[in-house]
Amino acid sequence: VQVVESGGGLVQAGGSLRLSCAVSGSSVSIRTMGWYRQAPGQQRELVADITTNGDTTTYAASVKGRFTISRDNAKNTMYLQMNSLKPEDTAVYYCNAQGAYIQSMTRYEFDFWGQGTQVTVSS
Repeated sequence: VQVVESGGGLVQAGGSLRLSCAVSGSSVSIRTMGWYRQAPGQQRELVADITTNGDTTTYAASVKGRFTISRDNAKNTMYLQMNSLKPEDTAVYYCNAQGAYIQSMTRYEFDFWGQGTQVTVSS
């Protein structure tokens, strides 16, 4: 199972970016997925997460109303639409995926992180 983020970059304040997180692997069943971020010298923090069917989402207070998390279970992919970006949103953004996969008739649980994607917002 691999977790790969994409979509980061440099944007001016007020701009938008869309992050993607793709989970690859056979016989994978994904439960909660989430986006986290870590700025230099800061602890990693939850940005938003989404349950299996996408019916429940949670947002950090600092991004509520500006960011939207979504997922496409057919593609095993999660998205983070980020609008009205601010310099304080600058960080490395990480995807987390929790679930299970089957290999050789054995079920394994997983809790994997992606490698991170840099988001830089200039003022």
